Amino acid sequence: MSDFQAWMTERQGRVELALSNALSAANIAPMRLHDAMRYAVLDGGKRVRPLLAFASGELTGADISRVEQAAIAVEMIHAYSLVHDDMPAMDNDVLRRGKPTVHVEFDEATALLVGDALQSRAFEVLSQPGLTSDASTQVQMLGILAAASGSHGMAGGQAIDLESVGKTLELPELEFMHILKTGALIRASVTLGALCGKPMDEVAMNKIDHYAKCVGLAFQVVDDVLDSEASTATLGKTAGKDAAQNKPTYVSLLGLARARELAEELRTDAHAALAGLGSDSTRLKQLADYIVLRKY
Repeated sequence: MSDFQAWMTERQGRVELALSNALSAANIAPMRLHDAMRYAVLDGGKRVRPLLAFASGELTGADISRVEQAAIAVEMIHAYSLVHDDMPAMDNDVLRRGKPTVHVEFDEATALLVGDALQSRAFEVLSQPGLTSDASTQVQMLGILAAASGSHGMAGGQAIDLESVGKTLELPELEFMHILKTGALIRASVTLGALCGKPMDEVAMNKIDHYAKCVGLAFQVVDDVLDSEASTATLGKTAGKDAAQNKPTYVSLLGLARARELAEELRTDAHAALAGLGSDSTRLKQLADYIVLRKY
């Protein structure tokens, strides 16, 4: 097992345990809701956002237990967004992470409440004492996650996505949608991880933010490529869904070959953004490679 693979596996296991501990047990009332929350969050996913938080935390010498709290807060927001995105009023999907979506396994009302409760729990986790040495930094972190989740971030991107079905978008319009829908939470992950440690100067923070913008877009480009060519069994979610719903994607706009080239260009830009940050940026570089070269 490579050094990076070992690092990633250890961090994914750490996140899984921390998420399990942070979520109420399924035998605590209201039991159906708590059971559904655990179903939505645990035993699935690549944990890319937590991994990015851990990697950026290494740049600032952050205590891993502090980064862990920021990482699971971001992952709860991500999980809530997937639960809501899969519902009939949104993408109406029946498969997520290789198992039935929450509204299928439970019901629509429970799925709605799962998303609501996970969002609240994320901010509860991020507000716990001891996350940082400086209270004003912790307040800043709460604001970053809120902005990344709201109408100028993830939720806004999803709104644009819904409005764009059946339309042909220009590349800048498509990029704007995904900077919000996918990129905002990925950028927040990188920033929050870094803020758990020693302060970085503005130049360094701008470098890692540009890196995060590149990998956020690359993540979506690769998602579009995989949606067009990978199987449902490989993806753990319904393949070909974007084309079936006539959604604008990087593949529909650029074609498969050019979309692959764009992902590679974004990976190169992400690496370049980290220039001058030293060997502590190695994990961030490796994660850019992982995001672009993944098969699911």
